[in-house]
This record gives sequence, structure tokens and C-alpha cells, in this order.
Amino acid sequence: MCRHVAYVGPGEFLGKLLVEPPHGLYRQSWAPRRQRYGTVNADGFGVGWYAPDDPVPARYRRAGPIWADLSFADLARVVRTRALLAAVRDATLSGADAEAAAAPFASGTWLFSHNGAVPGWPGSLAPLARALSAEDVLSLEARNDSAFVWALVLARLRAGVPGGRALADTVLEVAAAAPGSRLNLLLTDGDTVTATAWGDTLWYLARPGGGTVVASEPYDDDPRWREVPDRTLLTASRTEVLLAPVGEPPPKQRAPVPSPFDAPLLEEPGEAPAPADAPAPAKESLT
Repeated sequence: MCRHVAYVGPGEFLGKLLVEPPHGLYRQSWAPRRQRYGTVNADGFGVGWYAPDDPVPARYRRAGPIWADLSFADLARVVRTRALLAAVRDATLSGADAEAAAAPFASGTWLFSHNGAVPGWPGSLAPLARALSAEDVLSLEARNDSAFVWALVLARLRAGVPGGRALADTVLEVAAAAPGSRLNLLLTDGDTVTATAWGDTLWYLARPGGGTVVASEPYDDDPRWREVPDRTLLTASRTEVLLAPVGEPPPKQRAPVPSPFDAPLLEEPGEAPAPADAPAPAKESLT
């Protein structure tokens, strides 16, 4: 379910990261190449980004598919940012929460996204609600598993738990309560990106021109993309990426320099066709 991406680095236009890459998040809304569950992400989308000299991110979210929103295409062309988190949604269960159910969720300087699903929701996680205050429960932005997982993460962040530990502890707690959960979580404060690979794909790219991209799948065929092993915690800055098993402290050294793939990424059989009204993505890759 869902695809998401985060970036920290030199100032970049939203469109350069999300729309123009040949297999960027825009195209992944109807034709993901490596999505294991679901084929079309048309149940909403959202983008959060950080403006200069403002630590609190702005958000743009909608309940419909990203390809149908002409205002976003225009916005992405002119908005420039040093950090972003964006997602396209394939809803586990239909609901009435509209754009409130679309990531990124936000609080203060934080942006958050969940790629995955929790079996047995909501009953499977009902016991975990005891760890939240009544105000936290009543303040849930949406009535879905992702919003509840975000509440668990946020409670830890507010208690002073570092981002990586907050994600890892939440993943372990939710996975114990609902075995089989898929919990690829993505968190940023505008300076770092923290993520978990737990049940679905996760990749990262150290861009040659500076900056780091963390995404559900590569947005182009650059051989520098590196896949993150399952059950892994990733912490990235503009200059380095750290990997560690979920539940263990991050290493003190950066991840090894990625080696080139043996072959470029290829289109997979059975790719979902683009909707007739979907604008064709740009053919030029990022440099």
C-alpha cells in the first residue's frame, strides 16, 4: 500500500523530485515498478516541505489521485525546498476521512508517512491505545492505522525519544500486537530523514550533486540507488546514510558506498496502465 519519498539537501524544486523523474512519485501513483501490495495509488496524496528560515513545514494534501490535480503540477513547478516528504495513497480500507487520511501527517517540525498496513485494524491495536492520553486519541487526524501509528510515534517524540528509537520502538510494538504488519515508516524534521524497512521496499540515493533521497522505490535508473534490507532502520542526513537492524542502536559509521547494479531497472510485466487523463511524465532524468 502506498509509495513515499523524502529528501534533504540543497534547494530543489518539488517537480524535479516528484514529477519530472521518469519513475517518480507522480508516475508511481498509477505505475509503480516495485510495489508488492496493490497496483494503483489513487486514494489521495500529500506533500510536505520546508521553506527557508521556517522550521515548521507546509503541507498540500488531497483526497484524489495526484495526476488529476492540475494545481499541484503548477505548484510543484515553482516551489523550491531544502527538504520534503511526499506520499501517494492506496487505502487499506475505504473511509470518510478524505485528505485528512493522506500522508504526510505533521506536528511541529515533524512530517511522517506510513507505507504498509496493520492486520485486524482497529481491534488488533486497541490495547496500545492505553499508552496514549485521552487527548491524543481524540485528536487523531484520521480513523486509519497510519494515523494511529503516527500517534504512537509522536507520543515518543514528545517524551524526548530520538527519532530513530521512536520509529523502531513503535514498529516492534505494533508488530508484536499485530503480527504480519507492514511498517515502512518515514520521518523527517527538515534536517534528517529516518525510516524503517519492515515488510515492503525501501531504497536510498546519495545524489552526486549533494543531498539524500529515501524512497519506496527508485525514481530513475541511476546505478547509485541502494536497496535497504528488510527489518532495517535508516537514518540519513544531507551527507551520509546510517543503517542498523531495527531495535539496535545506529552504527557510528556511514553505510558503505553503493556498488553499481549489474543492470538498469526494467519495467515489470503487468504494469498498471496510465489513466487516459494522466499527463505524461518528463523523459529527462535528474542529473
